[in-house]
Amino acid sequence: MKKKLPMTLLVGSLVLTMLSGCGSNATQSSTPAAQPAGEKMELVTDGKLTFAMSGLLKPLNYKDSGGNLTGFDVEIGNEIAKRIGLEPNPVTNPWETILQGLKGKKYDAIIGSMTATEERAKQVDFTDPYYISGGQIFVAQTNDTMKTKDDLKDRTIGVVQASTYKEIAKKYTSKIKGYPSDVYALQDLVPGRVDAVITDKIVGVSAIKEQGLQIKSVGDVLEKENIAIAVNKDNPVLLKKINEAIKAMVEDGTYEKISVKWFGTNLLK
Repeated sequence: MKKKLPMTLLVGSLVLTMLSGCGSNATQSSTPAAQPAGEKMELVTDGKLTFAMSGLLKPLNYKDSGGNLTGFDVEIGNEIAKRIGLEPNPVTNPWETILQGLKGKKYDAIIGSMTATEERAKQVDFTDPYYISGGQIFVAQTNDTMKTKDDLKDRTIGVVQASTYKEIAKKYTSKIKGYPSDVYALQDLVPGRVDAVITDKIVGVSAIKEQGLQIKSVGDVLEKENIAIAVNKDNPVLLKKINEAIKAMVEDGTYEKISVKWFGTNLLK
């Protein structure tokens, strides 16, 4: 992504500079399904889908107390691997070199909350999005007067200091309150110290799920970010099969179950 996702809720503001548990327990085959001629996937390790992430973005991808990779991205990757007949093999790589690692065939895919941008698409291919993020308006749960972005006019809006969301807020009001952290801004919604907060969608839904904040989102994301899986350009069969797996997961309800488990909501809606 442009890396605007939280490592933890207490350091939610870090997402503005970076962005952009448990895996499936189903028994998984270590042998790939037979591939028809012309339908061969190029894999780093036969029988495995090796997919990379930073491992630093809780609850998206992180290491638990036992040192095992877990999180939303991991569970999505595990389910995709199962559906295309492969053993899941999640690995970590520093974010700043994660694209180079993919192009260097260290792993087969990046399932690590990466925004599919035009610049990145020059280097790799992207699947259909497996979740949607971007700047989102949040208000107190009891606030029934703000229903669209137009209702931000002349309101007091909280944003993280020096974030790009400050520029968005300026389009609607001059009453802007800066905060050192997204979480502090969101916490000020309930007592009414600000009327609305603009922050990354994942930060807000995570605060609702993890902290139980009595807040809600308003409208659609202001600047939509499609978060997708990256694969090498010379691997069209893998790209196709991952897209088919994502589509099937959405259609049979598996995707929504995973999303609600980690965030309390469907991240594709």
